[in-house]
Amino acid sequence: MAGDLLLSVTQDERERAKARSRRMFETDMQSNLATAEDIGEKRGRLAVARNLIKTNMPLDQIVTATDLTREEVENLLNRT
Repeated sequence: MAGDLLLSVTQDERERAKARSRRMFETDMQSNLATAEDIGEKRGRLAVARNLIKTNMPLDQIVTATDLTREEVENLLNRT
């Protein structure tokens, strides 16, 4: 009987460990996807800002249109 109890407890521990691992994997995947989306969105806003710079749009309007910081837009201006 003690052997059966030990086997049962051991299996439960393994199942809990598997469940924890699955939860950690899913959480990591969600985090990675969110980060990738943020990076993609930022690249898109930077691309729009570059195009607006080429049209000679005023800096303040570019900041407003792209939701970038003034410093980020100024850095783009310095690179062109």
